[in-house]
Amino acid sequence: MNIGKTIAERRKELGMTQEALAEKLSLSPQAVSRWENGWNLPDFDNIGRIAAALRIKPSALIGEDRGVYEWEIREQLFSDGHMFTRLKTIAEIRGLRQTYHALYYIREQHNGQFRKGHKFSTVKIPYINHPLMMACHAQSMGLTDDSLLAVILLHDVCEDCGVAPEDLPFTKEVQDAVSLLTKRFDPSLPTPENEARYYAALKVNKLAAMAKVIDRCNNVSTMVGAFSDEKVASYIDETETYVFPVLSYIKRTWPEYGSAVFLIKYHMLSVLESLKIMMSER
Repeated sequence: MNIGKTIAERRKELGMTQEALAEKLSLSPQAVSRWENGWNLPDFDNIGRIAAALRIKPSALIGEDRGVYEWEIREQLFSDGHMFTRLKTIAEIRGLRQTYHALYYIREQHNGQFRKGHKFSTVKIPYINHPLMMACHAQSMGLTDDSLLAVILLHDVCEDCGVAPEDLPFTKEVQDAVSLLTKRFDPSLPTPENEARYYAALKVNKLAAMAKVIDRCNNVSTMVGAFSDEKVASYIDETETYVFPVLSYIKRTWPEYGSAVFLIKYHMLSVLESLKIMMSER
């Protein structure tokens, strides 16, 4: 019940007006006024954003004593600048021409695009951070095929930037894999049927299949910070229903990817099973 009072006191400590706080939160000044006057309480999803704007911890805002749980939550796991340089250097040393070209291509195409940050932050994460992290993940597992790394870097360009697969300035092999990764669902069909068709088509393409499971591994690793409980549960179900069978198919069909498949599946299983336990205890 003291949330409004805490917001008002901390806002004034920072020399911030109600209008300035509202602008940081993309809300109306009236919303801030109602909180501070005790007429309304902020939505739970806004607590983290309010705390970040006021430069305090969420527990201080809602009056909980969390003790040992007062950890710093990282805005992002790795620097996109450092990852870009790492991959650029590897591409130069190994002569990975498509990977090198893809790095600069996605930097241009994803310019100004951002991924949703975690619920306790107002920081915008450049979208390029995601494909760069995927490519670094692949390279660290020993996957250094030029076409595969290019597909990983380009996997969202068509879907998010409006580029047609056939217009990508890369080889036909890369174009085809990116095309399979680009979702084009039939609105007349139920979602499960669309999902089944999508995964059935991409799993038989070596590059698309590997890019997809690495993409899902990355998303599973960070989803709890950005997704609602309902979205997390849906993502768990989708991963077990469609993505794990793709991993099994890769292992049977391309044994050279066996070690990478084990690492990817181990990581995803560890995260998903931990989330199931935590969510079941709520």
